Amino acid sequence: MGRLVPAVTRALDILELFLDGDGTLSAPDIVRKLQLPRTTVHELVTTLAARKYIVPVTGQPGRYRLGVRPYQLGSRYAEQLDLAAEGQQVARSVAETCDETVHVAILEDTDVIYIAKVDSTHAVRMVSAAGRRLPAHCTSVGKMLLASLPEPELAARIPDGAGLVAMTPNSITDPAVLREALTEIRRRGLAVENRESNPDVSCVAAPVRDRTGQVVAALSISVPMIRWSEERRAELEQLAVKGAAELSEHLGHRSVA
Repeated sequence: MGRLVPAVTRALDILELFLDGDGTLSAPDIVRKLQLPRTTVHELVTTLAARKYIVPVTGQPGRYRLGVRPYQLGSRYAEQLDLAAEGQQVARSVAETCDETVHVAILEDTDVIYIAKVDSTHAVRMVSAAGRRLPAHCTSVGKMLLASLPEPELAARIPDGAGLVAMTPNSITDPAVLREALTEIRRRGLAVENRESNPDVSCVAAPVRDRTGQVVAALSISVPMIRWSEERRAELEQLAVKGAAELSEHLGHRSVA
């Protein structure tokens, strides 16, 4: 690794300040927030403005907002995003931490499709594959994704009286019971599957959001029942939330503290 260039670091620090507040700043604001010399800030602001990274705010002399160049860079980044590739990268990191099977899945109609998967190294582990399709209501990722749908869309996909297939004796087959479960998932921001798609496996899942804040996928951690406990569940829930947040960040989502 080469050394960091101080001038570049300071310029980026200035740009990142525009992410907070009302999105406008003056040079004195920047001096105060970054504790930099006024001359340095003036030179950096002048350079950023000349390159269209920031522009003057109309009717507010001395104040600046982000210019077109950050938008152009962000748009190019978004064009190059590959959810499956980004998901595989994050899933690998999560799996290395917990040594359990990690999936990333998307919703299609009333099914989930696994688009990324990293296996546990344990001899006893969940057997699955990227590209596999399962009924959403039987999986933690699927329930997480269903819970993220607007109510009219959920009702259209799973109307009252719909027949829900059972994959195990623990599978939810009543739409009313499913809706109760989804309400709790929305409240917690987490989904848990208790041997509903595989009688020997339980899972936890958290939502993955894109730059607009929309839920576009879910990340899950699957654990054979021989390694499952309430303590382990709590640990994996935190890890799933962290992994899903990391993948969301890769997709351009910025959480609000």
